[in-house]
Amino acid sequence: MKTDKYDQSTFLVLKAAYLYYISEKPQGEIAEELGISVTTVSRLLKKAKEEKIIEFVIRDPLVQCLEMEERLEKILGISEVVIAPAVRLEDGLSVADDPENVKKLVALEAARYLQRKIHDDDVVGFTWGSTVYQMINYLNPAQKVAAEFVSLHGSLAHSVPEWDVRTLVDRIAKAFSGKKHTLLTHTLMRSKETVELLKEESNIAEVYEMFDKVNIAVNGIGVFYPETTTVLARPDYLPPEDLKELREKGVVGDIAIRFFDKDGKECDTSLKDRTLSIDLEVFKKIPNKVTLASGVQKAYAVLSAVKGGLVDTLIVDSNLGTRLLELAQTEL
Repeated sequence: MKTDKYDQSTFLVLKAAYLYYISEKPQGEIAEELGISVTTVSRLLKKAKEEKIIEFVIRDPLVQCLEMEERLEKILGISEVVIAPAVRLEDGLSVADDPENVKKLVALEAARYLQRKIHDDDVVGFTWGSTVYQMINYLNPAQKVAAEFVSLHGSLAHSVPEWDVRTLVDRIAKAFSGKKHTLLTHTLMRSKETVELLKEESNIAEVYEMFDKVNIAVNGIGVFYPETTTVLARPDYLPPEDLKELREKGVVGDIAIRFFDKDGKECDTSLKDRTLSIDLEVFKKIPNKVTLASGVQKAYAVLSAVKGGLVDTLIVDSNLGTRLLELAQTEL
């Protein structure tokens, strides 16, 4: 008898759930069909969920991204993670084998993020790079903010003109109708003495003063380990002797042309004193340091930057996010 009662109850739960969720009948009609009250129908539907007779599955890649964001925030111990799904949302097909499309997805999320976060009186610093360039392409030109925009380092000789930090800061200041501050010089010099002399120039001194006021930094990240994929490794950017020194000193990545090791600490290289760029210790004090990265090859450099306190907000693609979760298990 006990089994019969159980079966009858299960049947009613299943029947009510089927009629409501599959046949899409209103609860009043279900009550009449089953000869029970509307209140009983409501209780049966609740029981269907409790006993997992009915389960809800949201089939969307964004859901997995949201779950990954929460996990990474907890494991990495940073303020916020934004994951861009490495799929085309209209058809769910992967774009992981197309680095440029993945980069654009990250850039789009970065543009959305910045437009949510930026307010009047903010001072926002930028580094050079293709992801920052793509992010600016996605900004809504209708949003106007009385903010100030600062280049965090000088220009790189032979840089792709569109990626140059001065060009980027000029574009973003125009997009938001804000004020710009840029270093009107190259970032890599022949000697420490040249850097010290240039810091006395009025334009450069003004920008260096602005570094202390930056409250949001938006930057890409260069990769030197496990493979050197940064464009800085090209001969027209860094001479072979400088690149050799960086490798010997254990550089794994760079942010704002500041080179750091596996623990996110600045490497003591000859370039350190020959570079016109925000000091890494000053950079670390910026309240919200936003790193944009795409591609699994950047996982180790990103994790090292996190270790060194160089990241507060991380915007990456879902494949890189997955790799970071794997790497964090052994590296943190």
